[in-house]
This record gives sequence, structure tokens and C-alpha cells, in this order.
Amino acid sequence: MSGSHKIANGWTRFQNRLYARLSQRQKSVRGFVSQPEPRTVGSFARGRQLVAGNLLFAGYLVESPTISLWEVATPNAAFEDERQGFAWLDDLAAVGDPRAREKAQSWLWGWIETHGRGRGPGWSPELAGRRVIRWINHALFLLRGAEPEQSRAFFRSLAQQTWFLSKRWPAAQPGLGRFEALTGLIYAGLALEGLEELADPAVRALARDCESQIDKEGGLPTRNPEELLEVFTLLTWAAAALHEAGRGAPHAHTAAIERIAPTLRALRHADGQLARFHGGGRGLEGRLDHALAASGVKPTHAEGLSMGYARLSAGRTSVIIDASPPPRGEVSYNAHASTLAFELTSGRRPLIVNCGSGSSFGLEWRRAGRATPSHSTLCLDGYSSARLGDPDKNSEREALIDGPSQVPVETSETMDTSRFQGGHDGFARVFGLTHARTLDLSHDGRSLAGEDMLLAMDDAAKRRFDNAMDASVLSGVGFDIRLHLHPEVDAAVDLGGAAVSMALKSGEIWVFRHDGKHKLSLEPSVYLEKTRLKPRATKQIVLSGRAMEYATRIRWTLSKAQDTAIAIRDLNRDEPEFD
Repeated sequence: MSGSHKIANGWTRFQNRLYARLSQRQKSVRGFVSQPEPRTVGSFARGRQLVAGNLLFAGYLVESPTISLWEVATPNAAFEDERQGFAWLDDLAAVGDPRAREKAQSWLWGWIETHGRGRGPGWSPELAGRRVIRWINHALFLLRGAEPEQSRAFFRSLAQQTWFLSKRWPAAQPGLGRFEALTGLIYAGLALEGLEELADPAVRALARDCESQIDKEGGLPTRNPEELLEVFTLLTWAAAALHEAGRGAPHAHTAAIERIAPTLRALRHADGQLARFHGGGRGLEGRLDHALAASGVKPTHAEGLSMGYARLSAGRTSVIIDASPPPRGEVSYNAHASTLAFELTSGRRPLIVNCGSGSSFGLEWRRAGRATPSHSTLCLDGYSSARLGDPDKNSEREALIDGPSQVPVETSETMDTSRFQGGHDGFARVFGLTHARTLDLSHDGRSLAGEDMLLAMDDAAKRRFDNAMDASVLSGVGFDIRLHLHPEVDAAVDLGGAAVSMALKSGEIWVFRHDGKHKLSLEPSVYLEKTRLKPRATKQIVLSGRAMEYATRIRWTLSKAQDTAIAIRDLNRDEPEFD
């Protein structure tokens, strides 16, 4: 990081601390203009764990049945951010019984006592916005049975945090953090008596960010589907708050909601969950459906790519493909080298997945999760289609560099299939080879036919391929096509090594076959989820070979077994697990 960036970051932190202290001079408010309605969706299972004293934040579990939340030593910054952001309040409210309320109230008063005087790491505009939204959403839950002095402390702290937001929201990073800060300010300005004048600048600023941060296709520069869902949720909350206050949202605000809704629907698998790309997870259960319903945007058929992703769907099957170059620059700190990777879900059951983000398991897992071999696509000699740049000296964040620059794609309909065709030049710089992929999904959703090609496209590419051949002593350039399986898929090599059969919990049987020219194996893999304590063991199908010519073709199929019924009643209930 340059010296100017260090100075800027240090100045931002100083300004946050200064305005946090100055906020203590602000007067309290008497109460709410109107009774706030909770809009956030929490997890009942996670709420029960919190009541029991099991604090699972950012992949770390701390058992604290008697110690206050604010007395727990934090293992890392991500744990601290989740603690300070109060999103866990959604989970306690989902339980909603007296024990959950007692825990929520204890932690709330504890925060006011420990950090409410402008101290501690929670005084950033992003975290303050997130926290204010939860306090207002769950005010009735929090204040029931509270003493008058506790209620006064609650409203005094809300007023102080709202003033802080009004001064510091411009310091929030553009993107999700800025949307959180502005939505929190709008929420508080509309809900709290006497603070209405603070909402107007935030409404105008949010409209400007909608125009600058949400592109014409309803996507974000980060191309993170889960982050897009979070932004969409914030925009629908802000629009609902404005509507309930008798004020309409600006056109830029509502237009952004209308652009994002079709994109999120295109990124939703058959099981209702999001595709996992570029650092995003599947999203909190119910959050996507709740946000789409609250938006009031009617379903429409999305044409072309959605935030750079292509979608094939038929019958009970959905296939979502990363069909664009990865993000670049500052928006690529969470980006993955996943060009032309895909995920496949059948009914309620994910089958083919990407490993996911390993950020909650440490730096090495984070790096591994971003590499091409952690995605369901082709890689050459262990190389990724994009590289990680040098770490930022302060945050150790690494941008994605040297990624594909040309990613031509085309989707079409044939007599029997929906077809995706795409290619990328991410390997051309080193090996001279362009990766081209064709995926054909049958109209009944029971079969996906794949073809991967490695091509030296011109004379310069052929010379680079020749150099790679010389370096390998004419043994060829090794390639692996990896299809990572969801942990709940039971897979086994079949037909004497010629196929892999996969059984889903629904009872469906899928079979992977190939053209017989390459080596097929079933190898260990991992499934990375930020809500877990450790990576989940799973398996991956690996089809290996060596490119010896200027053109190499690999054909494979993934299809339901013939005796698998057309429609299966999948009634198995998924119980939450904590490991």
C-alpha cells in the first residue's frame, strides 16, 4: 500500500473516533414517530445456539454461557465486525421467547455501557448503519419489559449513532458498506422523533449511489451474488420505510430495485438459493424470496447475461455459469479465478458446486478458494486463469490480476437443448491455449452434455504452445476438468472406472461419463461455508489428460440414470448442523 493510502486510512480512522466522541454531545430523542416493523429474517437454529451461549461468528465458535458478549476475546477482525454489527439480533428475535429476549437485552445494554460513549471498533459508518437498522427493526422485542432508564439509554444511543452516521457516511466504502450506512441513516431519520431532517440528504445520496454502483444489467462491480442480494434487501427496506412515512423513493432508487430483481432471479438455483461465485455464499435461508416478494417486481424473462452469468434451466435442473472476465482492481479483493465454471442443482439438491469462499478459515484457505482448481471448470497444470497480486501491506488483501481479457459467449436454443458456448484466454499468456466450453442442457433437464476444448488460436499462440511443449520434453500440457460435488452427494466410481454415479438425498441418481480418452478419478475436495467451523469434506470428479496438439477436445455427459423418475417427491427435511 502506498504512503498516501496509509495516510488516508489513518485519517479515516481518526475522523471516525473524533465524531464518535462528538456524538456524545447530541440530545436524546423521546421515541419513535411510528411503531417500527421488523423486516429482517433470522435463523431460529442460530438463535437457539446464541441463547445457549455458543457464539458462532465468522467461522469461529466461542462458548460463553455466562460471560457477556462484550467480554469475549475476539479471534479476528471479522468476528469483531459480526459482533458489532448486531445481525445476530435477527437470530435471537427469530427465537423470540423470554430467554432470547433476556439475552438480547443483556447484550444491548452491555454494548451501550461498553461502547456507547464513542469507544471501540464499532464506530465505523458501515457497522453503525447495520447496527441502527437492527435496533430499530427489533425495538419492540428489545424494549418489552425494560426499565425507563434503559429505554432512555436506548433512544439516547440511537440518536448519537444517527448523528454519527449523518457526518460519516461519505467515508464508507462505495458498495455494500455505503448502502448499509445510508439505509441506516434513512431508517433512523424517518423513525425517530425530531431527526427527520437527517433523512433527506441520505435519500438523495442513496439515489446517486444506485445510479453509480448498480449497472444497467442490475449488477455490482464485484459480481458477488450474495452481496447483490444484501444491497437489494437494503434498497427494498429503505423504499418501504419511505413509503410508510408517506414519501416516495426517488426514481433512481426504484429503478435500481427493478433492475436488480430479474438479475437475482437469474442467479437463483432450482432450490431457491444463490449461485456461489466471487466470494458469495448461498444467502441466508428465506432472505432471497422475502426480498423479491417485498420488492413487488414481477418476474420477467432475463435476456442475455445477468451480472456476467449465464443461466440454463429446464425441468427441475438449473445450471449457472460464470461467463465474464473476473472483477479487477479494488473490487477484486474477494474475486475468484472462476471463468467458465458452473454449478448445477436438481430440484432441492445441489449437485455440482464450487468450493466457495474460505475467508473465514484463514488466509491460506482464502487463497485456495479463489484459485481455479477450486471451481468446476478446466485448469492447466495447476495454473489458475487469473493470479493473485501482491498482498496489501495493511490488510493482506490480494487483488486479482492477469485474468482473462476476452470472454466471448453465446446462448442459443436447439431442437433438443438449451446451449451455452463460451471461451476465455486466461491460459493463453503462459501456454498459448484458449479454453472453450460448450454446455447443452436437454429440454427435460435430465442431461447435461459438456465439451471442453483447448485451442491455439493463432501463430503467436502456437509458438507459446510449442515452447510449453519443449519445456515438458514433449510430454504435453496437463489439464484437469474438475466437477466439485456437494457434501450431501454420495458418489462412487462405476463401470470399471468408466463412469461416476452420484446419489442425491432426494433419491435421484446422476451418472458422469466421458469419451474414454482420458483418466477419470474421484478425489477428495472441500465445501467452504462461512457459517461452519471448518471446511466440509466432499469429493470431486477429475477428468485428466494432456494436450499434445494445437486442438484438444474432451467430451463428457452428466445425466440422470434411466430408472430415475421424472418427478420425485423430495420430502427429506434438512436439519441445521453445527460442527
